[in-house]
Amino acid sequence: MSRNQKVLVAGAGKSGISSARLLLNMGGEVVLYDGNATLYGPALLENFGQGAAVEVILGELRPEALADVSLCVISPGISLETPFVEMICAAGIPIWGELQLACYVAKGRLAAITGTNGKTTTTALVGEILKAYYRDVYVVGNIGTPYTDVALQTTDESFTVAEVSSFQLETMVDFHPQASAILNITPDHLNRHHTMERYIEVKESITANQTEEDVCVLNYDDEVLRAFGENAQLLPKTVFFSSRQKLAEGYYMQGCEIMRAADGGARPLMDVRDMNLLGRHNFENVMAAIAVAEALGVPMATIIRVVKEFKAVEHRIEFVLERLGVRYYNDSKGTNPDAAIQAVKAMPGPIILIGGGYDKGSDYDEWIESFGGNVKYLVLIGQTRDKIAACARAHGFTNIMYAEDMAEAVKVCAYYAESGDCVLLSPACASWGMFKDYEERGRIFKECVRNL
Repeated sequence: MSRNQKVLVAGAGKSGISSARLLLNMGGEVVLYDGNATLYGPALLENFGQGAAVEVILGELRPEALADVSLCVISPGISLETPFVEMICAAGIPIWGELQLACYVAKGRLAAITGTNGKTTTTALVGEILKAYYRDVYVVGNIGTPYTDVALQTTDESFTVAEVSSFQLETMVDFHPQASAILNITPDHLNRHHTMERYIEVKESITANQTEEDVCVLNYDDEVLRAFGENAQLLPKTVFFSSRQKLAEGYYMQGCEIMRAADGGARPLMDVRDMNLLGRHNFENVMAAIAVAEALGVPMATIIRVVKEFKAVEHRIEFVLERLGVRYYNDSKGTNPDAAIQAVKAMPGPIILIGGGYDKGSDYDEWIESFGGNVKYLVLIGQTRDKIAACARAHGFTNIMYAEDMAEAVKVCAYYAESGDCVLLSPACASWGMFKDYEERGRIFKECVRNL
């Protein structure tokens, strides 16, 4: 990429602003475009220095705006099927994502973590482990800090850990992590990817540019990933983990112990009861994190010490408080049924569950079936509440209530909860429509709980 190159940045959110800043720091010119015509252009320009080489276009993007544009950097929230993307492709302009742009300039070693569920916890844990051993570590991606924010700060001695979504993987070109991990693959974002086959293909593409010198960590219990890892054409070294089966090589659970199998033998690494994290899914996240950190050269003693000290990330089965013997948990990050199932399984007592939100085209049968006798009441909010209620009744679950907003939902839960119960926000749906994002939904839930 040369100086004075004109780049179209599509999407004026956090990712787009960060990409534009990086391009300007590289000496480029930016056309910042967003299809939302109600945004205020001068306010967007305040994100850059006075006189910055930024042109803002809102609403409709016309073909003449693409004159002299040599690259488009697109935000992950924008579908590649959007009409203006077709116009960009027809003009022969290559399309990169924000992570791809960051990779173009970043230095050092990279770990990339994807999967339907568990990405945030695993990424945060790997980041903490690396920080305990290396001096120059960055934690970026879907977890909150755009990679483009720190790419120019990295050096050959840096280590970067990136949480990577399927949306971000769609626009990778030469993205090359030295260690990758795919934690699991279950139905999600089918309104964007349309088929499971395409969703799986996108997730597995995290390994596309890895070599024999790299490592890919995979969940042996996921049939799709097991087959992928056993494919002789996969170049990086495969490291499996399993919470259900003993492995000849890799990491697995034996009772409450995490085991490391290698060279025909196995040794215990730690007892999961010494961790602060709850649930089998978190044991899997920990094994994946251990495998990634070991692949990047961290001594096992350092890894285990950090794992034992690590606490749940915000919005992922996060303990909020106990009131009148009732424990409140924030799992706003449970944005699909499989993630919400894991939260239900992790609860230490009977559950009053808050669910519902934006419809991503998910089915809720397995989520409802996971209730068993553990969920006492289901309080529903958002666009999907009728769909979920119908599904629940079809499975014989009838203790269903509606709430108009989070404050009402929390009050209903508090009214029906008894000492020993758990009130759990784990919506199985995206937050859009009622909230800006899952973080806002989780923060509002915690505020409502604290205001009881």
